[in-house]
Amino acid sequence: MQVSWLIVTLGAYILGDALQRACGGSALANPVLAAIILVASIVVVSGTDYKVFATQTQFVSFLLGPATVALAVPLARSVWLVWENLLGVGLAVLAGSISSIGSGIGLVWLFGGSRTIALAMAPKAATTPIAVAVSSQVGGVPALTAALAILGGILAAALGRKLLTMLKIDDWRAHGLAAGIAGSGIAAAQVAGRNELGAAFAALGIGLNGLIIGLIAPAFVQLWK
Repeated sequence: MQVSWLIVTLGAYILGDALQRACGGSALANPVLAAIILVASIVVVSGTDYKVFATQTQFVSFLLGPATVALAVPLARSVWLVWENLLGVGLAVLAGSISSIGSGIGLVWLFGGSRTIALAMAPKAATTPIAVAVSSQVGGVPALTAALAILGGILAAALGRKLLTMLKIDDWRAHGLAAGIAGSGIAAAQVAGRNELGAAFAALGIGLNGLIIGLIAPAFVQLWK
């Protein structure tokens, strides 16, 4: 019997969402992580070729772009507040982007990894489509970069809000910006479901972070040469 991987993927996410609700909305029970584990397990057990899976689920991949762009709605509603904080936001995003690229390359170098792996790590903090494009441009492994970007988003969604709360940071502007920079769409979606102002700054963080990484990552590579 032929499996509809689109239905399996959507069903896995619905189950993951139900699991999170059953856990009282805990960020640790992230529906994206649950869906990834479930779908990957079924793909492996069934022996399905990845190309078959990718072809049948390309509609979900296509929706990633519009879903990210949809975050522009709360951003537009808070445009004047964003404008008032633009200098501080810009400096914060610049620092975060540079730290992400530098730490990614530095960790691989420290543990004796290859140059190719380091280049795949460099753009990991950008939203997945941008991260993959930058990785291809600088000579990394796009598939590895995509996995790292998704993993980073899941970790940011699961731990980011708890960490900021422990640090007594309760401003939704900070929560949203941190989610957009460190966790791209996955963490931003979680913030968007809780607070519209946080969603606006998450969208800003995603956009500026992607732009800066797209510009700086190739420069890092040139300096490394």
